[in-house]
Amino acid sequence: MANMEKVHVVDHPLVQHKLCILRDKDTGVKEFREVVSELATLECYEATRDLPTREVEIETPMGTGTFHAIAGKKLAIVPLLRAGLGMVDGILSLIPSAKVGHIGLYRDPDSKEPVEYYCKLPTDIAERDVIVLDPMLATGGSAAAAIQTIKNYGSKHIKLMVILAAPEGIERVQAEHPDVDIYCAAIDEQLNAECYIVPGLGDAGDRIYGTK
Repeated sequence: MANMEKVHVVDHPLVQHKLCILRDKDTGVKEFREVVSELATLECYEATRDLPTREVEIETPMGTGTFHAIAGKKLAIVPLLRAGLGMVDGILSLIPSAKVGHIGLYRDPDSKEPVEYYCKLPTDIAERDVIVLDPMLATGGSAAAAIQTIKNYGSKHIKLMVILAAPEGIERVQAEHPDVDIYCAAIDEQLNAECYIVPGLGDAGDRIYGTK
């Protein structure tokens, strides 16, 4: 049973509208890529809502006042190759100082389990809050494996940001990592026999990069 307190569905009208564009099979590569980046930006607002702030004194053109600024929190984003790369620029547009790591996984065609083939993380990853990026949370295998890899480097504060999630993927991530909050634009019905999200939006990587 999923712990929905740890699952955050971003139901803002702009998010839902842009998700409709991604779902449309006739949306072209250029627009699809742009909207994935835009959705990452919008979801990032919610995923970073709990960032701590500190009071700072600022002199404006009209006088001096005390305001709130982010309290120097160190952040890292880790896209899962290759589809997660489509979400990176949207987040860096908001948090340009975030460091970026990369984890590459592929799904074994027989076992459907993830196999890691690449990992490059910031050397200070253990000191940073981490947001893992992948447009689709399907079986949850790749996300769970990536989160475990990051934990193995000492990270303790990890969030997962996706665009679409399947109930099966949520349950697996929560079973293996109950401490991780999941952010998504929607939770779809289920996985099909090929482990694709239904109704979904197809293969996000193929649609971002125009491959089949």
